[in-house]
Amino acid sequence: MSIQLYNTKTGKKQLFKPISADSVTMYLCGPTVYDLAHIGNARPAVVFDVLYRLLKFKFPKVTYARNITDIDDKINKSALEQGVNIKKYSEKFAKIYNEDIEQLGVLPPDIEPYATAHIPEIIAMIKGLIEKGHAYAAEGHVLFSVESYENYGRLSNRKLEDMIAGARVEVAPYKKHPADFVLWKPSGEKLPGWGSPWGRGRPGWHIECSAMCKSHLGDVIDIHCGGRDLVFPHHENEAAQSCCANETESFANYWIHNGMINMGNQKMSKSLGNILLIQDVAKQYKGEVIRWLLLSAQYRQSVDWSDDSIHKAQKTLDRIYAVLRDNLDIEAVIDDSEISNVVIEALEDDLNTPIAFAEINKIAKQLAKAESNEDKSQYKSTLISTGKLLGFFQQDAEAWFKSEHIDTETIESLIKQRDEARVNKNWALSDQIRDELLAMNVVLEDSANGTRWSVKN
Repeated sequence: MSIQLYNTKTGKKQLFKPISADSVTMYLCGPTVYDLAHIGNARPAVVFDVLYRLLKFKFPKVTYARNITDIDDKINKSALEQGVNIKKYSEKFAKIYNEDIEQLGVLPPDIEPYATAHIPEIIAMIKGLIEKGHAYAAEGHVLFSVESYENYGRLSNRKLEDMIAGARVEVAPYKKHPADFVLWKPSGEKLPGWGSPWGRGRPGWHIECSAMCKSHLGDVIDIHCGGRDLVFPHHENEAAQSCCANETESFANYWIHNGMINMGNQKMSKSLGNILLIQDVAKQYKGEVIRWLLLSAQYRQSVDWSDDSIHKAQKTLDRIYAVLRDNLDIEAVIDDSEISNVVIEALEDDLNTPIAFAEINKIAKQLAKAESNEDKSQYKSTLISTGKLLGFFQQDAEAWFKSEHIDTETIESLIKQRDEARVNKNWALSDQIRDELLAMNVVLEDSANGTRWSVKN
């Protein structure tokens, strides 16, 4: 089966046909680095990491760009309030973002462009838009004229008159149309700025991605990704200015958008005060557990985040890793040829991770029940190879049940004392040590292979 993707532009699932038969271009709108990243920022990074892995599995060459927006009013405001250098401020949070999502098994992109490194390209694109009659200068600003582009609104399926309320700019008197959006704006002395034909200033949000995408991937790309909340105005504006600047019918042939995260019955948002930072969650749960939960729903659907759902993800991975731990001495072949066809077909069907997860659980159960070493080797090979495609099961199975926050030497010493107490039939001391370990959140498992332990979450 070939890859089928739901295309926001057409409103339906379509067969994926890249521009070049053996090469794919893909762009993801990365973070605006003005604060610590939250799990809402993590979902597109994780979801489209799976798409990236699938494309690399299917095609000889994939060029994946995920940008960093390091010039923005929110960055400027936060940095000025804290009295720190704006450039160093954005670099700090960009570094933390990459470290955070790396914990979730997210592969680095092929290209990570920064907006401030593309100012000449941004200015050149704006000049071209003015020359072609799609933009105009007014009071130190340059604005895109939405009425100059007949297909404006096609991506988000909105009429021009309905868009004003959703625009990310204030309606200013110098605008020809209320929905016209900023490409360039003036900068005061305390704000970052660059020289331009329209005076010292800085770029608007939307033009940054268009210029970066063109610079690294070309005038027309295969896939453009992002959260559903970016369809309008950001992606609508990107598409409009790119098509006009590049004189192309299309900017991206496939627009892929992920759903949001719900906290209980509410969408996660700063206004509701229900934001969970990646760093905070990662202190309690391993990155694979967070990744599993973020992929537990099909990517276009919302993910329900709760204590119950994260504990369920933890138990599922504990169970699978326990099976791998029980088969540590079994040889496994880690190779693309060992990947489950059922999982491949599920991912090819618009990244249907729930079906893929169901099959992974099935393979783990088959491994647990297998009797011959030959069967065990086959199931283990399939489980680990398939997991690799999705970003799972690449850790040592024994290490999975340990914790870097636990004093391993103390635990091992107590277990040894307990084993001796059991040999001497000193059940009272044995129980006492078990209770002491339990108070440390360490759970014991007595098996034919000896006593094993894991950290209770």
